[in-house]
Amino acid sequence: MQNISDFNFKDKKVLVRVDFNVPQNEKLEVTDDTRISAVKPTLDLILDGGGSVILMTHLGRPNGEKNKKYSLKSILPTIENVIGKKVKFAEDALGDETQKMVDDLKPGEILLLENLRFYNEEEKGDKDFAEKLSKYGDVYVNDAFGTAHREHASTAVIAQFFPSTKFFGLLVENELKAIDKVLNSGEKPITAILGGSKVSTKITIIENILPAIDNLIIGGGMAFTFVKALGGNIGDSLLEADKMQLALEILENAKKHNVKVYLPVDTIIAKEFNNEAEHKEVNIYEIPEKWMGLDAGSKTRLLFHDVIVNSKTILWNGPIGVFEMENFSKGTVALGDSIAEATKLGAFSLVGGGDSVAFVKQFGYDDKVSYVSTGGGAMLESLEGLELPGVAAITK
Repeated sequence: MQNISDFNFKDKKVLVRVDFNVPQNEKLEVTDDTRISAVKPTLDLILDGGGSVILMTHLGRPNGEKNKKYSLKSILPTIENVIGKKVKFAEDALGDETQKMVDDLKPGEILLLENLRFYNEEEKGDKDFAEKLSKYGDVYVNDAFGTAHREHASTAVIAQFFPSTKFFGLLVENELKAIDKVLNSGEKPITAILGGSKVSTKITIIENILPAIDNLIIGGGMAFTFVKALGGNIGDSLLEADKMQLALEILENAKKHNVKVYLPVDTIIAKEFNNEAEHKEVNIYEIPEKWMGLDAGSKTRLLFHDVIVNSKTILWNGPIGVFEMENFSKGTVALGDSIAEATKLGAFSLVGGGDSVAFVKQFGYDDKVSYVSTGGGAMLESLEGLELPGVAAITK
Protein backbone atom coordinates (compact mmCIF):
# COMPACT_ATOMS: atom_id res chain seq x y z
CA MET A 1 0.00 0.00 0.00
CA GLN A 2 1.28 3.45 -0.94
CA ASN A 3 1.90 6.07 1.70
CA ILE A 4 0.24 9.46 1.31
CA SER A 5 3.53 11.24 2.10
CA ASP A 6 5.19 9.66 -0.95
CA PHE A 7 2.52 10.57 -3.51
CA ASN A 8 2.84 13.43 -6.01
CA PHE A 9 -0.34 15.49 -5.72
CA LYS A 10 0.61 18.08 -8.34
CA ASP A 11 -2.47 19.08 -10.38
CA LYS A 12 -4.55 16.30 -8.79
CA LYS A 13 -8.07 16.79 -7.49
CA VAL A 14 -8.20 14.98 -4.16
CA LEU A 15 -11.44 13.80 -2.53
CA VAL A 16 -10.82 13.83 1.21
CA ARG A 17 -13.35 12.21 3.56
CA VAL A 18 -13.07 14.00 6.90
CA ASP A 19 -15.09 13.78 10.10
CA PHE A 20 -16.33 17.31 10.77
CA ASN A 21 -19.25 16.06 12.87
CA VAL A 22 -18.37 18.68 15.48
CA PRO A 23 -20.35 19.82 18.53
CA GLN A 24 -22.29 23.07 18.17
CA ASN A 25 -24.21 25.38 20.51
CA GLU A 26 -27.76 26.70 20.02
CA LYS A 27 -26.45 29.36 17.65
CA LEU A 28 -24.83 26.56 15.58
CA GLU A 29 -21.36 27.84 16.52
CA VAL A 30 -18.66 25.17 16.80
CA THR A 31 -17.76 24.55 20.46
CA ASP A 32 -14.85 22.14 19.85
CA ASP A 33 -12.79 22.25 16.64
CA THR A 34 -10.49 19.31 17.50
CA ARG A 35 -11.70 17.16 14.61
CA ILE A 36 -11.08 19.98 12.16
CA SER A 37 -7.58 20.85 13.38
CA ALA A 38 -6.72 17.13 13.42
CA VAL A 39 -6.88 16.89 9.60
CA LYS A 40 -4.98 20.11 8.86
CA PRO A 41 -1.63 18.28 8.36
CA THR A 42 -3.21 16.08 5.67
CA LEU A 43 -4.77 19.05 3.88
CA ASP A 44 -1.51 21.01 4.07
CA LEU A 45 0.38 18.05 2.59
CA ILE A 46 -1.97 17.88 -0.42
CA LEU A 47 -2.20 21.63 -1.00
CA ASP A 48 1.54 22.22 -0.55
CA GLY A 49 2.10 19.40 -3.04
CA GLY A 50 0.15 21.25 -5.72
CA GLY A 51 -3.18 19.47 -5.38
CA SER A 52 -6.70 20.76 -4.77
CA VAL A 53 -9.04 19.38 -2.13
CA ILE A 54 -12.71 18.42 -2.22
CA LEU A 55 -13.88 17.87 1.36
CA MET A 56 -16.66 15.40 2.18
CA THR A 57 -18.21 15.00 5.61
CA HIS A 58 -21.47 14.54 7.49
CA LEU A 59 -22.90 16.56 10.37
CA GLY A 60 -25.50 15.23 12.76
CA ARG A 61 -28.40 12.98 11.81
CA PRO A 62 -30.55 14.71 9.17
CA ASN A 63 -31.96 11.31 8.10
CA GLY A 64 -31.62 11.87 4.38
CA GLU A 65 -33.39 15.23 4.31
CA LYS A 66 -32.02 18.71 3.68
CA ASN A 67 -32.16 20.56 6.97
CA LYS A 68 -30.69 24.01 7.63
CA LYS A 69 -29.79 22.96 11.18
CA TYR A 70 -27.36 20.38 9.78
CA SER A 71 -25.98 22.45 6.91
CA LEU A 72 -22.19 22.62 6.77
CA LYS A 73 -22.53 26.32 5.99
CA SER A 74 -22.73 26.93 9.76
CA ILE A 75 -19.30 25.37 10.37
CA LEU A 76 -17.63 26.91 7.30
CA PRO A 77 -16.19 29.95 9.18
CA THR A 78 -14.57 27.65 11.74
CA ILE A 79 -13.11 25.42 9.01
CA GLU A 80 -11.60 28.45 7.28
CA ASN A 81 -10.25 29.81 10.56
CA VAL A 82 -8.63 26.52 11.61
CA ILE A 83 -7.25 25.56 8.20
CA GLY A 84 -6.16 29.14 7.51
CA LYS A 85 -7.51 29.24 3.95
CA LYS A 86 -10.63 30.34 2.09
CA VAL A 87 -12.94 27.38 1.51
CA LYS A 88 -15.46 27.30 -1.34
CA PHE A 89 -18.86 25.78 -0.55
CA ALA A 90 -21.08 23.63 -2.75
CA GLU A 91 -24.75 23.92 -1.72
CA ASP A 92 -25.32 20.29 -2.74
CA ALA A 93 -23.13 17.19 -2.67
CA LEU A 94 -24.27 16.29 -6.20
CA GLY A 95 -25.49 18.13 -9.29
CA ASP A 96 -24.33 20.14 -12.31
CA GLU A 97 -23.50 23.24 -10.27
CA THR A 98 -21.30 21.23 -7.90
CA GLN A 99 -19.62 19.52 -10.87
CA LYS A 100 -18.80 22.93 -12.35
CA MET A 101 -17.28 24.07 -9.04
CA VAL A 102 -15.14 20.91 -9.01
CA ASP A 103 -14.08 21.45 -12.64
CA ASP A 104 -13.10 25.07 -11.89
CA LEU A 105 -11.10 24.16 -8.78
CA LYS A 106 -7.45 25.19 -9.10
CA PRO A 107 -4.37 23.73 -7.36
CA GLY A 108 -4.18 25.00 -3.78
CA GLU A 109 -7.95 25.54 -3.51
CA ILE A 110 -10.47 23.80 -1.25
CA LEU A 111 -14.12 22.99 -1.92
CA LEU A 112 -16.49 21.72 0.79
CA LEU A 113 -19.46 19.61 -0.33
CA GLU A 114 -22.75 19.99 1.56
CA ASN A 115 -23.66 17.38 4.22
CA LEU A 116 -23.47 13.89 2.67
CA ARG A 117 -26.22 12.66 4.98
CA PHE A 118 -28.74 14.88 3.21
CA TYR A 119 -28.79 11.80 0.97
CA ASN A 120 -30.10 8.50 2.37
CA GLU A 121 -27.70 6.75 0.02
CA GLU A 122 -24.73 7.80 2.16
CA GLU A 123 -25.65 5.77 5.25
CA LYS A 124 -27.02 2.93 3.13
CA GLY A 125 -23.59 2.51 1.51
CA ASP A 126 -25.13 2.96 -1.94
CA LYS A 127 -22.67 2.08 -4.70
CA ASP A 128 -24.16 4.41 -7.33
CA PHE A 129 -23.99 7.36 -4.91
CA ALA A 130 -20.37 6.50 -4.11
CA GLU A 131 -19.53 6.28 -7.81
CA LYS A 132 -21.05 9.71 -8.51
CA LEU A 133 -18.94 11.24 -5.73
CA SER A 134 -15.84 9.44 -7.00
CA LYS A 135 -16.08 11.25 -10.36
CA TYR A 136 -15.00 14.47 -8.61
CA GLY A 137 -11.48 13.30 -7.80
CA ASP A 138 -8.32 11.73 -9.18
CA VAL A 139 -7.35 10.57 -5.70
CA TYR A 140 -9.31 9.43 -2.61
CA VAL A 141 -8.05 10.02 0.93
CA ASN A 142 -9.84 8.78 4.04
CA ASP A 143 -8.90 10.90 7.04
CA ALA A 144 -12.14 10.31 8.96
CA PHE A 145 -11.17 7.86 11.68
CA GLY A 146 -14.29 8.72 13.65
CA THR A 147 -16.43 7.12 10.92
CA ALA A 148 -14.08 4.28 9.93
CA HIS A 149 -16.35 1.74 11.63
CA ARG A 150 -19.29 2.75 9.43
CA GLU A 151 -19.96 0.98 6.14
CA HIS A 152 -21.13 4.15 4.41
CA ALA A 153 -20.79 5.22 0.79
CA SER A 154 -18.07 7.83 1.38
CA THR A 155 -16.06 5.77 3.89
CA ALA A 156 -16.17 2.13 2.78
CA VAL A 157 -17.64 1.95 -0.73
CA ILE A 158 -16.06 4.82 -2.66
CA ALA A 159 -12.48 3.53 -2.33
CA GLN A 160 -13.11 0.75 -4.89
CA PHE A 161 -13.26 3.42 -7.61
CA PHE A 162 -9.65 4.41 -6.82
CA PRO A 163 -7.80 1.07 -7.08
CA SER A 164 -4.32 2.62 -7.24
CA THR A 165 -4.89 6.12 -5.80
CA LYS A 166 -6.49 5.57 -2.38
CA PHE A 167 -4.75 6.51 0.86
CA PHE A 168 -5.15 6.97 4.57
CA GLY A 169 -4.75 10.56 5.68
CA LEU A 170 -2.11 11.39 8.29
CA LEU A 171 -4.71 11.42 11.09
CA VAL A 172 -5.94 7.89 10.31
CA GLU A 173 -2.32 6.71 9.97
CA ASN A 174 -1.55 8.07 13.45
CA GLU A 175 -4.69 6.54 14.96
CA LEU A 176 -3.84 3.10 13.57
CA LYS A 177 -0.22 3.37 14.75
CA ALA A 178 -1.37 4.32 18.26
CA ILE A 179 -3.72 1.33 18.49
CA ASP A 180 -1.04 -0.99 17.09
CA LYS A 181 1.33 0.13 19.86
CA VAL A 182 -1.14 -1.13 22.45
CA LEU A 183 -2.09 -4.37 20.71
CA ASN A 184 1.15 -5.39 18.98
CA SER A 185 4.27 -3.28 19.12
CA GLY A 186 4.23 -1.41 22.43
CA GLU A 187 7.12 -1.46 24.85
CA LYS A 188 6.38 -3.49 27.98
CA PRO A 189 5.02 -3.35 30.60
CA ILE A 190 1.71 -2.50 28.91
CA THR A 191 -1.12 -1.31 31.16
CA ALA A 192 -4.77 -0.97 30.18
CA ILE A 193 -7.03 1.18 32.34
CA LEU A 194 -10.72 0.53 31.82
CA GLY A 195 -13.34 2.56 33.64
CA GLY A 196 -16.85 3.74 32.99
CA SER A 197 -20.10 2.32 34.23
CA LYS A 198 -20.64 -1.08 32.66
CA VAL A 199 -18.65 -4.31 32.34
CA SER A 200 -20.93 -5.36 29.49
CA THR A 201 -19.64 -2.61 27.19
CA LYS A 202 -16.00 -3.61 27.77
CA ILE A 203 -16.17 -7.43 27.59
CA THR A 204 -14.90 -7.83 24.04
CA ILE A 205 -12.17 -5.24 24.57
CA ILE A 206 -10.91 -7.06 27.67
CA GLU A 207 -10.97 -10.44 25.89
CA ASN A 208 -9.06 -9.05 22.91
CA ILE A 209 -6.37 -7.14 24.80
CA LEU A 210 -5.56 -9.70 27.53
CA PRO A 211 -2.97 -11.51 25.38
CA ALA A 212 -1.23 -8.18 24.69
CA ILE A 213 -1.10 -6.49 28.12
CA ASP A 214 0.70 -6.99 31.44
CA ASN A 215 -1.58 -5.03 33.78
CA LEU A 216 -5.32 -4.38 33.80
CA ILE A 217 -6.69 -1.61 35.99
CA ILE A 218 -10.46 -1.74 36.43
CA GLY A 219 -12.19 1.30 37.91
CA GLY A 220 -15.36 3.34 37.78
CA GLY A 221 -18.84 1.93 38.13
CA MET A 222 -17.91 -1.34 36.45
CA ALA A 223 -15.56 -2.19 39.35
CA PHE A 224 -18.50 -2.76 41.72
CA THR A 225 -19.70 -5.78 39.73
CA PHE A 226 -16.26 -7.35 40.28
CA VAL A 227 -16.24 -6.43 43.98
CA LYS A 228 -19.71 -7.89 44.52
CA ALA A 229 -18.74 -11.06 42.62
CA LEU A 230 -15.76 -11.41 44.98
CA GLY A 231 -18.05 -11.28 48.01
CA GLY A 232 -17.95 -7.58 48.86
CA ASN A 233 -20.80 -5.43 50.14
CA ILE A 234 -21.39 -2.61 47.66
CA GLY A 235 -24.51 -0.97 49.11
CA ASP A 236 -26.47 0.84 46.38
CA SER A 237 -23.50 1.13 44.04
CA LEU A 238 -23.86 0.44 40.34
CA LEU A 239 -24.20 -3.30 39.67
CA GLU A 240 -24.73 -5.55 36.67
CA ALA A 241 -25.90 -8.59 38.62
CA ASP A 242 -26.12 -10.76 35.52
CA LYS A 243 -22.44 -10.08 34.75
CA MET A 244 -20.98 -11.20 38.12
CA GLN A 245 -20.06 -14.66 36.84
CA LEU A 246 -18.50 -13.06 33.78
CA ALA A 247 -16.42 -10.80 36.06
CA LEU A 248 -15.01 -13.87 37.82
CA GLU A 249 -14.27 -15.48 34.44
CA ILE A 250 -12.40 -12.34 33.34
CA LEU A 251 -10.24 -12.54 36.48
CA GLU A 252 -9.51 -16.23 35.80
CA ASN A 253 -8.72 -15.55 32.16
CA ALA A 254 -6.34 -12.76 33.19
CA LYS A 255 -4.46 -15.25 35.39
CA LYS A 256 -4.03 -17.60 32.42
CA HIS A 257 -2.46 -14.75 30.46
CA ASN A 258 -0.29 -13.70 33.41
CA VAL A 259 -2.03 -10.33 33.51
CA LYS A 260 -2.14 -8.63 36.90
CA VAL A 261 -5.58 -7.18 37.61
CA TYR A 262 -5.91 -4.16 39.91
CA LEU A 263 -9.30 -3.33 41.41
CA PRO A 264 -10.06 -0.35 43.67
CA VAL A 265 -9.48 -1.01 47.39
CA ASP A 266 -11.39 1.98 48.73
CA THR A 267 -14.01 4.38 47.45
CA ILE A 268 -15.69 7.71 48.13
CA ILE A 269 -19.34 7.00 48.94
CA ALA A 270 -22.48 9.12 49.15
CA LYS A 271 -26.19 8.54 49.82
CA GLU A 272 -27.27 10.53 46.78
CA PHE A 273 -26.00 11.03 43.21
CA ASN A 274 -25.37 14.67 43.92
CA ASN A 275 -22.25 16.82 44.25
CA GLU A 276 -23.52 18.33 47.51
CA ALA A 277 -24.34 14.96 49.08
CA GLU A 278 -22.61 13.94 52.32
CA HIS A 279 -19.64 11.73 51.41
CA LYS A 280 -16.89 9.71 53.08
CA GLU A 281 -14.14 7.23 52.25
CA VAL A 282 -14.54 3.52 53.03
CA ASN A 283 -13.13 0.10 52.14
CA ILE A 284 -14.74 -0.79 48.79
CA TYR A 285 -15.76 -4.24 50.12
CA GLU A 286 -17.60 -2.67 53.07
CA ILE A 287 -20.01 -0.10 51.65
CA PRO A 288 -23.02 0.35 53.98
CA GLU A 289 -26.57 -0.11 52.74
CA LYS A 290 -28.12 2.91 51.01
CA TRP A 291 -24.66 4.33 50.21
CA MET A 292 -23.07 4.24 46.75
CA GLY A 293 -19.49 4.48 45.53
CA LEU A 294 -18.89 7.50 43.28
CA ASP A 295 -15.10 7.88 43.13
CA ALA A 296 -11.82 6.09 43.75
CA GLY A 297 -10.44 6.45 47.28
CA SER A 298 -6.98 7.69 48.32
CA LYS A 299 -5.40 4.20 48.70
CA THR A 300 -6.73 3.20 45.28
CA ARG A 301 -5.20 6.30 43.72
CA LEU A 302 -1.79 5.39 45.17
CA LEU A 303 -2.14 1.76 44.07
CA PHE A 304 -3.00 2.74 40.51
CA HIS A 305 -0.26 5.40 40.46
CA ASP A 306 2.47 2.86 41.24
CA VAL A 307 1.33 0.59 38.42
CA ILE A 308 1.02 3.42 35.89
CA VAL A 309 4.35 5.18 36.49
CA ASN A 310 6.14 1.85 36.06
CA SER A 311 4.45 1.23 32.68
CA LYS A 312 5.93 1.89 29.24
CA THR A 313 2.69 1.70 27.23
CA ILE A 314 -0.69 2.84 28.57
CA LEU A 315 -4.23 2.59 27.23
CA TRP A 316 -6.93 4.56 29.04
CA ASN A 317 -10.62 4.17 28.30
CA GLY A 318 -13.20 5.35 30.83
CA PRO A 319 -13.15 7.53 33.96
CA ILE A 320 -12.83 6.00 37.45
CA GLY A 321 -15.28 8.36 39.16
CA VAL A 322 -18.08 10.80 38.46
CA PHE A 323 -15.66 13.50 37.31
CA GLU A 324 -18.54 15.77 36.22
CA MET A 325 -19.13 16.43 39.95
CA GLU A 326 -16.23 18.21 41.62
CA ASN A 327 -16.44 16.26 44.89
CA PHE A 328 -16.17 12.97 42.98
CA SER A 329 -13.61 13.98 40.37
CA LYS A 330 -10.45 13.52 42.43
CA GLY A 331 -9.86 9.88 41.48
CA THR A 332 -9.98 10.58 37.76
CA VAL A 333 -7.83 13.71 38.20
CA ALA A 334 -5.26 11.64 40.12
CA LEU A 335 -5.35 9.05 37.32
CA GLY A 336 -4.76 11.80 34.76
CA ASP A 337 -1.81 13.05 36.84
CA SER A 338 -0.33 9.54 37.01
CA ILE A 339 -0.63 9.01 33.26
CA ALA A 340 0.86 12.46 32.60
CA GLU A 341 3.81 11.63 34.88
CA ALA A 342 4.37 8.26 33.17
CA THR A 343 4.25 9.98 29.77
CA LYS A 344 6.83 12.51 30.95
CA LEU A 345 9.02 9.57 32.01
CA GLY A 346 8.88 8.22 28.44
CA ALA A 347 5.78 6.02 28.34
CA PHE A 348 3.44 6.02 25.35
CA SER A 349 -0.11 6.86 26.48
CA LEU A 350 -3.24 6.49 24.38
CA VAL A 351 -6.57 7.94 25.55
CA GLY A 352 -9.79 7.00 23.77
CA GLY A 353 -13.53 6.78 24.28
CA GLY A 354 -16.01 9.63 24.74
CA ASP A 355 -15.86 10.20 28.50
CA SER A 356 -12.07 9.85 28.77
CA VAL A 357 -11.52 12.26 25.88
CA ALA A 358 -14.02 14.70 27.40
CA PHE A 359 -12.11 14.52 30.68
CA VAL A 360 -8.64 15.12 29.23
CA LYS A 361 -9.92 18.12 27.27
CA GLN A 362 -11.92 19.60 30.13
CA PHE A 363 -9.11 19.23 32.65
CA GLY A 364 -6.23 20.14 30.31
CA TYR A 365 -4.49 16.78 29.99
CA ASP A 366 -4.67 16.54 26.19
CA ASP A 367 -1.12 17.86 25.79
CA LYS A 368 0.19 15.75 28.70
CA VAL A 369 -0.53 12.37 27.09
CA SER A 370 0.95 10.91 23.90
CA TYR A 371 -2.20 10.55 21.85
CA VAL A 372 -5.91 11.36 22.21
CA SER A 373 -8.05 9.40 19.76
CA THR A 374 -10.59 11.31 17.66
CA GLY A 375 -12.71 8.22 17.07
CA GLY A 376 -14.58 6.81 20.06
CA GLY A 377 -16.52 3.99 18.42
CA ALA A 378 -13.88 3.29 15.79
CA MET A 379 -11.12 3.05 18.38
CA LEU A 380 -13.15 0.76 20.64
CA GLU A 381 -14.00 -1.55 17.75
CA SER A 382 -10.30 -1.68 16.82
CA LEU A 383 -9.47 -2.67 20.39
CA GLU A 384 -12.14 -5.35 20.17
CA GLY A 385 -10.26 -6.81 17.22
CA LEU A 386 -12.96 -5.93 14.68
CA GLU A 387 -12.09 -4.98 11.12
CA LEU A 388 -13.12 -1.39 10.37
CA PRO A 389 -14.83 -1.06 6.96
CA GLY A 390 -13.21 2.30 6.29
CA VAL A 391 -9.76 0.86 6.98
CA ALA A 392 -10.32 -2.36 5.03
CA ALA A 393 -11.46 -0.32 2.00
CA ILE A 394 -8.01 1.26 1.75
CA THR A 395 -5.85 -1.76 2.59
CA LYS A 396 -7.59 -4.29 0.32
